[in-house]
Amino acid sequence: MPILCRPSVAVPEHVITMAQTLDLARRLHADHPRLDLALQLIAHTGVRERHLVQPIARTLTHPGLEARNNLYAREARRRVPPVIQGALRSAAVGATDIDAIIFVSCTGFLMPSMTAWMINNLGFRSDTRQIPIAQLGCAAGGAAINRAADFCLAYPDANVLIVACEFCSLCYQPDDVEVGNLLANGLFGDAVAAAVVRGGGEPGLRGVELERNGSYLVPDTEDWISYAVRSTGFHFQLDRRVPTTMAMLAPALHTLARSHGWEAGDLDFYIIHAGGPRILDDLGAILDVEASAFRHSRATLTDYGNIASAVVLDALRRMFDDDALDPGARGMIAGFGPGITAETCIGTWTSCPDRPLDDRSEEGRAHARQNPCEAEPHSAGRPPVRHDGVRHLADRSGTGRRGALPVRPR
Repeated sequence: MPILCRPSVAVPEHVITMAQTLDLARRLHADHPRLDLALQLIAHTGVRERHLVQPIARTLTHPGLEARNNLYAREARRRVPPVIQGALRSAAVGATDIDAIIFVSCTGFLMPSMTAWMINNLGFRSDTRQIPIAQLGCAAGGAAINRAADFCLAYPDANVLIVACEFCSLCYQPDDVEVGNLLANGLFGDAVAAAVVRGGGEPGLRGVELERNGSYLVPDTEDWISYAVRSTGFHFQLDRRVPTTMAMLAPALHTLARSHGWEAGDLDFYIIHAGGPRILDDLGAILDVEASAFRHSRATLTDYGNIASAVVLDALRRMFDDDALDPGARGMIAGFGPGITAETCIGTWTSCPDRPLDDRSEEGRAHARQNPCEAEPHSAGRPPVRHDGVRHLADRSGTGRRGALPVRPR
Protein backbone atom coordinates (compact mmCIF):
# COMPACT_ATOMS: atom_id res chain seq x y z
CA MET A 1 0.00 0.00 0.00
CA PRO A 2 1.20 3.58 -0.65
CA ILE A 3 2.53 5.36 2.43
CA LEU A 4 2.07 9.09 3.01
CA CYS A 5 5.20 10.36 4.76
CA ARG A 6 5.65 13.29 7.12
CA PRO A 7 4.87 16.64 5.45
CA SER A 8 7.17 19.62 5.48
CA VAL A 9 5.52 23.03 5.99
CA ALA A 10 6.69 26.65 5.90
CA VAL A 11 4.79 29.87 6.51
CA PRO A 12 6.05 33.36 5.56
CA GLU A 13 7.63 35.73 8.04
CA HIS A 14 5.08 38.57 7.96
CA VAL A 15 2.38 38.14 10.60
CA ILE A 16 -1.02 39.71 11.20
CA THR A 17 -2.88 38.95 14.42
CA MET A 18 -6.64 38.75 14.93
CA ALA A 19 -6.58 42.04 16.84
CA GLN A 20 -4.81 43.74 13.94
CA THR A 21 -7.24 42.20 11.45
CA LEU A 22 -10.27 43.53 13.31
CA ASP A 23 -8.68 46.96 13.72
CA LEU A 24 -7.95 47.15 9.99
CA ALA A 25 -11.51 46.16 9.13
CA ARG A 26 -12.86 48.91 11.40
CA ARG A 27 -10.57 51.55 9.87
CA LEU A 28 -10.87 50.52 6.22
CA HIS A 29 -14.62 49.91 6.24
CA ALA A 30 -15.89 52.30 8.92
CA ASP A 31 -18.96 53.23 6.86
CA HIS A 32 -19.86 49.69 5.77
CA PRO A 33 -23.56 49.07 6.53
CA ARG A 34 -22.87 45.50 7.69
CA LEU A 35 -19.54 46.07 9.42
CA ASP A 36 -20.77 44.67 12.75
CA LEU A 37 -21.73 41.39 11.07
CA ALA A 38 -18.40 41.16 9.26
CA LEU A 39 -16.47 41.81 12.48
CA GLN A 40 -18.52 39.17 14.30
CA LEU A 41 -17.87 36.58 11.59
CA ILE A 42 -14.14 37.30 11.53
CA ALA A 43 -13.85 37.15 15.32
CA HIS A 44 -15.58 33.76 15.38
CA THR A 45 -13.15 32.12 12.95
CA GLY A 46 -10.90 31.03 15.80
CA VAL A 47 -7.84 32.36 13.95
CA ARG A 48 -5.15 33.76 16.23
CA GLU A 49 -2.71 34.94 13.57
CA ARG A 50 -1.91 34.50 9.88
CA HIS A 51 1.29 34.68 7.84
CA LEU A 52 1.69 36.76 4.68
CA VAL A 53 4.27 36.85 1.89
CA GLN A 54 4.36 40.66 2.11
CA PRO A 55 4.15 43.21 4.92
CA ILE A 56 0.54 44.15 5.62
CA ALA A 57 0.91 47.68 4.21
CA ARG A 58 1.96 46.24 0.85
CA THR A 59 -0.65 43.48 1.00
CA LEU A 60 -3.39 46.11 1.24
CA THR A 61 -2.38 47.67 -2.09
CA HIS A 62 -3.33 46.35 -5.51
CA PRO A 63 -0.58 46.92 -8.12
CA GLY A 64 -2.51 44.99 -10.75
CA LEU A 65 -3.01 41.36 -11.72
CA GLU A 66 0.26 41.13 -13.68
CA ALA A 67 2.37 42.45 -10.79
CA ARG A 68 0.65 40.14 -8.33
CA ASN A 69 1.10 37.07 -10.48
CA ASN A 70 4.78 37.92 -11.02
CA LEU A 71 5.15 38.15 -7.23
CA TYR A 72 3.44 34.78 -6.89
CA ALA A 73 6.00 33.23 -9.26
CA ARG A 74 8.98 34.79 -7.48
CA GLU A 75 7.80 33.81 -4.01
CA ALA A 76 6.92 30.28 -5.08
CA ARG A 77 10.37 29.74 -6.58
CA ARG A 78 11.99 31.11 -3.42
CA ARG A 79 9.91 29.29 -0.83
CA VAL A 80 9.10 25.93 -2.41
CA PRO A 81 12.64 24.40 -2.64
CA PRO A 82 13.45 24.20 1.11
CA VAL A 83 10.02 22.72 1.84
CA ILE A 84 10.60 20.05 -0.81
CA GLN A 85 13.94 19.24 0.79
CA GLY A 86 12.22 18.57 4.11
CA ALA A 87 9.63 16.32 2.51
CA LEU A 88 12.25 14.27 0.66
CA ARG A 89 14.29 13.81 3.83
CA SER A 90 11.29 12.60 5.81
CA ALA A 91 10.53 10.06 3.09
CA ALA A 92 14.16 8.88 2.80
CA VAL A 93 14.32 9.65 -0.92
CA GLY A 94 16.24 11.99 -3.21
CA ALA A 95 14.94 14.13 -6.05
CA THR A 96 15.83 11.51 -8.68
CA ASP A 97 13.68 8.93 -6.85
CA ILE A 98 10.52 10.94 -7.55
CA ASP A 99 8.39 9.65 -10.42
CA ALA A 100 5.58 12.23 -10.38
CA ILE A 101 5.03 15.71 -8.95
CA ILE A 102 1.55 16.90 -8.04
CA PHE A 103 1.46 20.69 -7.63
CA VAL A 104 -1.68 22.27 -6.20
CA SER A 105 -2.52 25.94 -5.90
CA CYS A 106 -5.53 28.22 -6.35
CA THR A 107 -3.89 31.59 -5.65
CA GLY A 108 -1.72 32.18 -8.74
CA PHE A 109 -1.43 30.96 -12.30
CA LEU A 110 1.65 29.80 -14.21
CA MET A 111 2.00 28.02 -17.53
CA PRO A 112 4.14 25.98 -17.72
CA SER A 113 3.29 24.92 -14.20
CA MET A 114 5.68 25.17 -11.28
CA THR A 115 6.30 21.46 -11.91
CA ALA A 116 8.34 22.36 -15.01
CA TRP A 117 10.43 24.86 -13.05
CA MET A 118 11.05 22.28 -10.30
CA ILE A 119 12.19 19.64 -12.77
CA ASN A 120 14.52 22.09 -14.51
CA ASN A 121 16.01 23.56 -11.34
CA LEU A 122 15.72 21.15 -8.42
CA GLY A 123 17.34 17.95 -9.66
CA PHE A 124 14.28 15.93 -10.64
CA ARG A 125 14.47 13.60 -13.63
CA SER A 126 13.32 14.89 -17.01
CA ASP A 127 10.82 12.02 -17.30
CA THR A 128 9.08 12.94 -14.02
CA ARG A 129 5.31 13.06 -14.57
CA GLN A 130 3.71 16.49 -14.08
CA ILE A 131 0.27 16.68 -12.46
CA PRO A 132 -0.75 20.30 -11.72
CA ILE A 133 -4.15 20.84 -10.05
CA ALA A 134 -5.39 24.43 -10.13
CA GLN A 135 -9.16 24.61 -9.73
CA LEU A 136 -10.13 22.52 -6.72
CA GLY A 137 -9.37 25.23 -4.16
CA CYS A 138 -9.11 23.98 -0.60
CA ALA A 139 -10.14 20.46 -1.64
CA ALA A 140 -6.94 20.12 -3.68
CA GLY A 141 -4.91 19.03 -0.65
CA GLY A 142 -7.07 15.95 -0.25
CA ALA A 143 -7.20 15.45 -4.02
CA ALA A 144 -3.40 15.53 -4.27
CA ILE A 145 -3.08 12.79 -1.65
CA ASN A 146 -5.69 10.70 -3.44
CA ARG A 147 -4.15 11.11 -6.90
CA ALA A 148 -0.72 10.28 -5.48
CA ALA A 149 -2.12 7.09 -3.95
CA ASP A 150 -3.80 6.21 -7.25
CA PHE A 151 -0.53 6.73 -9.12
CA CYS A 152 1.33 4.48 -6.69
CA LEU A 153 -1.30 1.78 -7.02
CA ALA A 154 -0.89 1.92 -10.80
CA TYR A 155 2.92 1.96 -10.49
CA PRO A 156 3.64 0.09 -7.23
CA ASP A 157 7.28 1.14 -6.86
CA ALA A 158 6.68 4.82 -7.67
CA ASN A 159 7.28 7.80 -5.40
CA VAL A 160 5.07 10.89 -5.75
CA LEU A 161 5.88 14.35 -4.45
CA ILE A 162 2.96 16.58 -3.45
CA VAL A 163 3.52 20.36 -3.26
CA ALA A 164 0.86 22.86 -2.12
CA CYS A 165 1.69 26.54 -2.60
CA GLU A 166 -0.96 28.99 -1.43
CA PHE A 167 -0.48 32.76 -1.20
CA CYS A 168 -4.07 33.68 -0.40
CA SER A 169 -3.08 37.25 0.51
CA LEU A 170 -2.30 37.93 -3.16
CA CYS A 171 -6.04 37.58 -3.85
CA TYR A 172 -6.94 40.49 -1.55
CA GLN A 173 -9.33 42.86 -3.30
CA PRO A 174 -9.46 46.26 -1.53
CA ASP A 175 -12.56 47.41 -3.42
CA ASP A 176 -14.61 44.25 -2.86
CA VAL A 177 -16.75 44.92 0.21
CA GLU A 178 -19.14 41.96 0.07
CA VAL A 179 -19.47 40.43 3.54
CA GLY A 180 -18.17 37.07 2.29
CA ASN A 181 -15.07 38.75 0.92
CA LEU A 182 -14.50 40.68 4.15
CA LEU A 183 -14.71 37.39 6.04
CA ALA A 184 -12.16 35.86 3.66
CA ASN A 185 -9.84 38.80 4.35
CA GLY A 186 -9.78 37.77 8.01
CA LEU A 187 -9.65 34.00 7.50
CA PHE A 188 -7.11 33.03 4.84
CA GLY A 189 -3.33 32.87 5.24
CA ASP A 190 -0.26 31.92 3.19
CA ALA A 191 1.78 28.70 3.38
CA VAL A 192 3.81 26.19 1.40
CA ALA A 193 3.69 22.47 2.16
CA ALA A 194 5.06 19.27 0.63
CA ALA A 195 4.90 15.54 1.28
CA VAL A 196 5.94 12.33 -0.42
CA VAL A 197 3.76 9.30 -1.03
CA ARG A 198 5.91 6.18 -1.40
CA GLY A 199 4.53 3.26 -3.37
CA GLY A 200 7.19 0.71 -2.58
CA GLY A 201 7.40 1.54 1.09
CA GLU A 202 10.44 0.96 3.27
CA PRO A 203 10.87 -1.03 6.49
CA GLY A 204 10.43 1.31 9.44
CA LEU A 205 8.91 4.18 7.47
CA ARG A 206 6.51 6.25 9.57
CA GLY A 207 3.35 7.38 7.87
CA VAL A 208 -0.22 6.76 6.84
CA GLU A 209 -0.81 3.68 4.71
CA LEU A 210 -3.39 4.90 2.19
CA GLU A 211 -5.97 2.16 1.71
CA ARG A 212 -9.02 3.64 -0.04
CA ASN A 213 -10.17 7.03 -1.31
CA GLY A 214 -13.23 8.71 -2.72
CA SER A 215 -14.56 11.94 -4.24
CA TYR A 216 -18.00 13.41 -3.82
CA LEU A 217 -19.69 16.47 -5.32
CA VAL A 218 -22.77 17.95 -3.66
CA PRO A 219 -25.20 18.52 -6.54
CA ASP A 220 -26.17 22.07 -7.51
CA THR A 221 -23.67 23.87 -5.25
CA GLU A 222 -21.25 25.12 -7.91
CA ASP A 223 -21.73 28.79 -6.98
CA TRP A 224 -21.41 28.33 -3.20
CA ILE A 225 -17.59 28.71 -3.25
CA SER A 226 -16.19 30.30 -6.37
CA TYR A 227 -13.89 32.83 -7.98
CA ALA A 228 -15.20 35.68 -10.08
CA VAL A 229 -12.34 36.26 -12.52
CA ARG A 230 -12.17 39.98 -13.28
CA SER A 231 -9.63 42.45 -14.60
CA THR A 232 -8.30 42.82 -11.05
CA GLY A 233 -7.82 39.09 -10.61
CA PHE A 234 -9.59 36.49 -8.49
CA HIS A 235 -12.53 37.66 -6.37
CA PHE A 236 -13.46 35.11 -3.72
CA GLN A 237 -17.19 34.46 -3.46
CA LEU A 238 -18.68 32.64 -0.49
CA ASP A 239 -22.33 31.72 -0.12
CA ARG A 240 -23.86 32.02 3.34
CA ARG A 241 -24.94 28.36 3.12
CA VAL A 242 -21.37 27.02 3.02
CA PRO A 243 -21.08 26.46 6.79
CA THR A 244 -24.02 24.04 6.58
CA THR A 245 -22.39 21.70 4.04
CA MET A 246 -21.18 19.10 6.54
CA ALA A 247 -24.67 17.61 6.71
CA MET A 248 -24.46 17.09 2.93
CA LEU A 249 -20.89 15.76 2.90
CA ALA A 250 -20.98 13.48 5.96
CA PRO A 251 -22.87 10.69 4.15
CA ALA A 252 -19.97 10.43 1.69
CA LEU A 253 -17.57 9.97 4.62
CA HIS A 254 -19.76 7.21 6.03
CA THR A 255 -20.00 5.53 2.63
CA LEU A 256 -16.23 5.52 2.14
CA ALA A 257 -15.52 4.13 5.60
CA ARG A 258 -18.19 1.42 5.35
CA SER A 259 -16.91 0.34 1.94
CA HIS A 260 -13.75 -0.63 3.82
CA GLY A 261 -15.57 -2.26 6.73
CA TRP A 262 -15.01 0.71 9.06
CA GLU A 263 -17.29 3.25 10.70
CA ALA A 264 -16.50 6.94 10.13
CA GLY A 265 -17.33 7.79 13.74
CA ASP A 266 -15.13 5.06 15.21
CA LEU A 267 -11.63 5.93 14.00
CA ASP A 268 -8.42 6.81 15.80
CA PHE A 269 -7.44 9.97 13.91
CA TYR A 270 -9.05 12.60 11.72
CA ILE A 271 -7.26 15.09 9.47
CA ILE A 272 -9.99 17.43 8.26
CA HIS A 273 -9.75 20.59 6.19
CA ALA A 274 -10.55 23.37 8.64
CA GLY A 275 -12.31 25.91 6.43
CA GLY A 276 -13.74 27.40 9.61
CA PRO A 277 -14.67 26.35 13.14
CA ARG A 278 -18.25 25.45 12.28
CA ILE A 279 -17.08 22.85 9.76
CA LEU A 280 -15.26 21.03 12.56
CA ASP A 281 -18.04 21.55 15.11
CA ASP A 282 -20.76 20.23 12.81
CA LEU A 283 -18.73 17.27 11.58
CA GLY A 284 -17.87 16.32 15.14
CA ALA A 285 -21.54 16.35 16.07
CA ILE A 286 -22.56 14.37 12.99
CA LEU A 287 -19.87 11.72 13.49
CA ASP A 288 -20.39 11.78 17.28
CA VAL A 289 -16.69 12.18 18.05
CA GLU A 290 -15.04 14.31 20.71
CA ALA A 291 -13.76 17.77 19.84
CA SER A 292 -10.20 16.59 20.54
CA ALA A 293 -10.42 14.33 17.49
CA PHE A 294 -9.95 17.42 15.32
CA ARG A 295 -7.26 19.07 17.46
CA HIS A 296 -4.61 19.07 14.73
CA SER A 297 -6.93 20.64 12.16
CA ARG A 298 -8.11 23.21 14.69
CA ALA A 299 -4.52 24.05 15.62
CA THR A 300 -3.74 24.80 11.96
CA LEU A 301 -6.74 27.12 11.77
CA THR A 302 -5.75 28.87 15.00
CA ASP A 303 -2.06 29.33 14.19
CA TYR A 304 -2.17 29.97 10.44
CA GLY A 305 -5.78 30.57 9.41
CA ASN A 306 -7.27 28.78 6.42
CA ILE A 307 -4.22 28.04 4.25
CA ALA A 308 -6.34 26.46 1.51
CA SER A 309 -4.95 23.24 0.02
CA ALA A 310 -2.07 23.21 2.53
CA VAL A 311 -4.39 22.75 5.55
CA VAL A 312 -4.50 18.94 5.48
CA LEU A 313 -0.72 18.72 5.06
CA ASP A 314 -0.05 20.99 8.02
CA ALA A 315 -2.58 19.14 10.19
CA LEU A 316 -0.85 15.89 9.17
CA ARG A 317 2.51 17.39 10.09
CA ARG A 318 1.16 18.18 13.56
CA MET A 319 -0.13 14.61 13.91
CA PHE A 320 3.30 13.21 13.02
CA ASP A 321 4.97 15.50 15.55
CA ASP A 322 2.42 14.62 18.24
CA ASP A 323 3.58 11.00 17.86
CA ALA A 324 0.66 9.66 19.89
CA LEU A 325 -0.65 6.96 17.54
CA ASP A 326 -0.03 3.25 17.90
CA PRO A 327 0.80 1.18 14.81
CA GLY A 328 -2.41 0.06 13.19
CA ALA A 329 -4.40 3.15 14.23
CA ARG A 330 -7.14 3.83 11.66
CA GLY A 331 -8.03 7.27 10.37
CA MET A 332 -9.49 9.58 7.76
CA ILE A 333 -8.16 12.52 5.74
CA ALA A 334 -10.67 14.88 4.12
CA GLY A 335 -10.37 18.05 2.08
CA PHE A 336 -13.39 20.20 1.20
CA GLY A 337 -13.67 22.92 -1.42
CA PRO A 338 -15.49 24.38 -4.41
CA GLY A 339 -18.06 22.23 -6.08
CA ILE A 340 -18.99 21.64 -3.22
CA THR A 341 -16.37 18.89 -3.36
CA ALA A 342 -15.06 16.41 -0.80
CA GLU A 343 -11.82 14.51 -1.42
CA THR A 344 -11.42 11.86 1.25
CA CYS A 345 -9.26 8.86 2.06
CA ILE A 346 -8.86 6.37 4.85
CA GLY A 347 -5.73 4.67 6.02
CA THR A 348 -3.70 3.08 8.78
CA TRP A 349 -0.84 4.52 10.80
CA THR A 350 2.37 2.57 10.37
CA SER A 351 5.65 3.06 12.22
CA CYS A 352 8.66 1.25 13.57
CA PRO A 353 10.07 2.82 16.75
CA ASP A 354 13.42 1.12 16.14
CA ARG A 355 13.99 3.16 12.95
CA PRO A 356 12.72 6.74 13.36
CA LEU A 357 13.11 8.67 10.11
CA ASP A 358 12.15 12.16 11.19
CA ASP A 359 13.52 14.81 13.53
CA ARG A 360 12.99 12.60 16.61
CA SER A 361 16.13 10.65 15.70
CA GLU A 362 19.43 11.49 17.37
CA GLU A 363 20.94 12.41 14.02
CA GLY A 364 17.96 14.67 13.38
CA ARG A 365 18.29 16.38 16.74
CA ALA A 366 21.99 16.99 16.11
CA HIS A 367 21.19 18.48 12.71
CA ALA A 368 18.52 20.69 14.28
CA ARG A 369 21.03 22.00 16.83
CA GLN A 370 23.34 22.99 13.97
CA ASN A 371 20.51 24.45 11.85
CA PRO A 372 17.92 25.91 14.22
CA CYS A 373 14.62 27.13 12.73
CA GLU A 374 12.12 29.29 14.57
CA ALA A 375 8.98 27.42 15.52
CA GLU A 376 6.80 30.18 16.98
CA PRO A 377 7.05 33.54 15.16
CA HIS A 378 5.80 36.69 16.89
CA SER A 379 6.58 39.65 14.63
CA ALA A 380 7.28 40.61 11.04
CA GLY A 381 10.77 40.68 9.63
CA ARG A 382 11.81 37.23 10.79
CA PRO A 383 13.05 34.40 8.61
CA PRO A 384 10.34 32.06 7.30
CA VAL A 385 9.09 29.45 9.73
CA ARG A 386 9.85 25.90 8.65
CA HIS A 387 8.63 22.57 9.97
CA ASP A 388 10.86 20.07 8.17
CA GLY A 389 11.90 16.50 8.60
CA VAL A 390 15.63 16.93 9.17
CA ARG A 391 17.34 13.58 8.91
CA HIS A 392 19.59 13.40 5.83
CA LEU A 393 19.45 9.95 4.29
CA ALA A 394 21.64 8.71 1.48
CA ASP A 395 20.20 9.08 -2.01
CA ARG A 396 19.74 5.66 -3.56
CA SER A 397 19.89 7.04 -7.10
CA GLY A 398 23.62 6.49 -7.44
CA THR A 399 24.44 10.19 -7.73
CA GLY A 400 26.26 10.27 -4.43
CA ARG A 401 24.15 13.17 -3.19
CA ARG A 402 22.65 13.22 0.30
CA GLY A 403 19.09 14.12 -0.56
CA ALA A 404 19.89 17.77 -1.23
CA LEU A 405 18.21 19.68 -4.04
CA PRO A 406 20.70 21.73 -6.05
CA VAL A 407 19.19 24.97 -7.34
CA ARG A 408 20.70 25.70 -10.71
CA PRO A 409 21.54 29.28 -11.68
CA ARG A 410 18.82 30.81 -13.78
